[in-house]
Amino acid sequence: MKVVIQRVLNGSVHVGQECVGAIGPGLVVLLGISRNDTLEDVQKLARKVLSVRLWSGEKRWSLNVTQKDFEVLVISQFTLYGVLKGNRPDFHMAMQPEQAQDLYLQFVEELKKNYFPNKIQTGAFGQYMNIHMTNDGPVTIELQSN
Repeated sequence: MKVVIQRVLNGSVHVGQECVGAIGPGLVVLLGISRNDTLEDVQKLARKVLSVRLWSGEKRWSLNVTQKDFEVLVISQFTLYGVLKGNRPDFHMAMQPEQAQDLYLQFVEELKKNYFPNKIQTGAFGQYMNIHMTNDGPVTIELQSN
């Protein structure tokens, strides 16, 4: 499992003209699920997303999203497991959509269980989405479960 975390001032996801998820200050989390990922990976990365210190308090890099009372927007991103074969991407390392959706939903639930559910927003799994965000910093961190 792989996540790319971006610290943002705001973020939103649209499917067509409909806004399906939006946040103010917080984190946009792009979540890629590999064919070998398990519930243990979900739990590990969800905890890490909520605990990673990306804001300054009395010291630099000392506060996490929960300490700031900010929001999280989770967007499925199977292309994180793309590899180039020549000039064309190949996504054979990504989990099949049916199984990946279950782990994606479990990841979202794990965040909600460990934070305030109303602070967690999502994109639309398996849909073509337009993502809008205003990066803060910019700060971008990549994490992997294994």
